[in-house]
Amino acid sequence: MAVSLQVVGVVAFYMVAALVMVFVNKVVLNSTPNLPTLFMFFQSVMTVLLLNFTALFTSHVKIPSYDKTTARKLAPLILVDASGFIFNALCLRDVEAAFYQIARGLVLPLTITVVALSSMSRPSMAVVGCAAVVTLGFFLGISFSEGLPAQAVPAPLALFYGFLSSLAIALHAVLVKSSLPHVGGSSTMLSYWSNLGSAALLGLLAILKGEASEFWGMINSGNWDWSTFLWGNLVTGVFGFLISIAGILSVKVTSPTTHMFSSAARTGLQVFLGVKIFGDVFTTQRAISVATILTGTLLYTYVKSRENSTPPAPQPSSKDIEGQSLLMQEKSTA
Repeated sequence: MAVSLQVVGVVAFYMVAALVMVFVNKVVLNSTPNLPTLFMFFQSVMTVLLLNFTALFTSHVKIPSYDKTTARKLAPLILVDASGFIFNALCLRDVEAAFYQIARGLVLPLTITVVALSSMSRPSMAVVGCAAVVTLGFFLGISFSEGLPAQAVPAPLALFYGFLSSLAIALHAVLVKSSLPHVGGSSTMLSYWSNLGSAALLGLLAILKGEASEFWGMINSGNWDWSTFLWGNLVTGVFGFLISIAGILSVKVTSPTTHMFSSAARTGLQVFLGVKIFGDVFTTQRAISVATILTGTLLYTYVKSRENSTPPAPQPSSKDIEGQSLLMQEKSTA
């Protein structure tokens, strides 16, 4: 009974944190669509500060010492994570919240492809079939639908941001595996390095793009209500940090199948809340698209659980990297 309550508690905590991240991010990006890079910069800084603060009270969170060699080895992961932050934000800014999961619907197929290319291995036909189902759902969702208002039709650039966001998640899944040995296998130390490096890159990019100077001008103008941006940064900074903890707990306490079903339930809630809060348009075609993507993802979970239950031939690694990538989708904006 205690274990069941623990699982329910972790899953509920994870779902709430992920939903808060998506909708608060959307509110902030709607209010300041010209500052996405600076917004992501503040989130990364907040995570670094909270990790430092948490390390004062628990030995489970360890802060790494700066080392040029380690930084150089982690550079690919940091670059991909910073890119993921940006493309997630740009995608969420430019599409409706209810459409967000469709726009990033290619995470699983891209991750399977990246893993296959990096490991020089061929996925099973069942796994390829699951990826095909997900891909079908994605294209069904983005295909033209008559009668939609102009604001509900995603621009090609927004869909491209969604594709790049999905690709960043896929690359992240592979790079995490190779990066963990450089920090002694500590996920919190890797998160610290990733957010610190991302903050440096995003801060520099915000300056080069002119967002920093524009932000300063908005503050000094006296005409800008900065309360939404301020509170949005505080809330998303805290909940982004909590999502890291919730993600680790979710993987440790729940099974991959439980996590996938909870993710499916969260997607449904996200669509419902997007329609209710923002007045998003959600057609029958889009509902079928989401259902198809979720079906392919759940089938993939089932296939992998069957494959992992059968003693395989010796492989370089038995970890389900594709499945891990699905747990990483919530890291930045969802």
